[in-house]
Amino acid sequence: MKVNIHLNKRVAVIGAGLTPFRRRLLETPQEIAWEAASKALDEAGLELKDIDCVVIGSAPDAFDGVNLKGEYLSHGSGGIRKPVSRVYVGGATGVMTAIAGWYHVASGLCQKVLAVAEEKMSPDRPHPQAIFRYIWDPILEKPLNPNLIWIFAMEMHRYMATYGIKKEEIALVSVKNKRNAVNNPYAQLGSNITVEDVLKSEVLVWPVQLLDVSPVSDGGAAIVLASEDVARRYTDTPVWVEGVGWTLDNTEWPARDLSYARYVEFAARMAYKMAGIERPNKEIDVAEPYDPFDYKELHHLEALQLAKRGEAPKLLKEGVFDIDGDIPSSPSGGLLGVGNPIAAAGLMKVISIYWQLKGTAGKMQVKRPVHTGVAQAWGDLMQAGTVIVLRN
Repeated sequence: MKVNIHLNKRVAVIGAGLTPFRRRLLETPQEIAWEAASKALDEAGLELKDIDCVVIGSAPDAFDGVNLKGEYLSHGSGGIRKPVSRVYVGGATGVMTAIAGWYHVASGLCQKVLAVAEEKMSPDRPHPQAIFRYIWDPILEKPLNPNLIWIFAMEMHRYMATYGIKKEEIALVSVKNKRNAVNNPYAQLGSNITVEDVLKSEVLVWPVQLLDVSPVSDGGAAIVLASEDVARRYTDTPVWVEGVGWTLDNTEWPARDLSYARYVEFAARMAYKMAGIERPNKEIDVAEPYDPFDYKELHHLEALQLAKRGEAPKLLKEGVFDIDGDIPSSPSGGLLGVGNPIAAAGLMKVISIYWQLKGTAGKMQVKRPVHTGVAQAWGDLMQAGTVIVLRN
């Protein structure tokens, strides 16, 4: 495929850092951000003074309980006396943070960018759902008093009904990802569970049960992006950003096909075209789809063109998406196993692909050679999709 964009500056990821993902971390949001940022700088062999620009990704200010969170986090992200940008597109923020960092370098504005994502979702409130009460259309939706799990239950039910998918098939995602997370030192909920455990867990809003859902988490993630000449000076194993894509679908969720993630397909096609990828299911070696719910990984694998519509559960059952399968999916353990501090979770997906392509994923390393990977995130009210393609 002929690429659709030509840039003067090739961009590489040369360092990455994660904090543990946990419930009620004792560190402040600034401290969480700096822990991730300092680890990324250390891996890149850089100091903060070497960074030209800083990009911050974080979800609503209310999660951290502070006003002007971008300005607040700049103190913990190395952004003092440097150009700082903050991006936010709901759950799609983490991958968008990496995309924004890429743009800073590809445009020629900066040579070296520190991109940091942070979320502290658990202190001083029982659950983030208390904040999500205020995201609805006040005329059309608020009178129904919905919450996010209520909406996702409708979407999951539609996906199951459209393609004849059984709950037992979807539960295999949670089993796989929590098993993968056992090997991830940053993970919050790595465990060896069974399909029966998922089916016996508490029903939240049918068909969504407790073990279908990722946990509430605190955590931070960071990467260092650099132009080609800088990257080759600092590392022999740069991982290149080959394609980026994003889409905003219709903001009215009742007007969309809930059985298929069109917003991810459009974002993926944009990224694949830029990367020159024509057959994703043959050219992608490892994937990190966004999985706040187990059915969403299947939803997103199909939209990423790694499975045909309605066929991801079948491929999952056949082992295609296992860590030793043809297209390993969520080798990190995903949000279901690692945790879900919203912005940091998406950037964690990018970092997982980066470590896989660099060959430094440790016990998480997939069993087959990998050269091309894709990471994806999803957010806002189910309509924002962000995708990034990396190559070694």
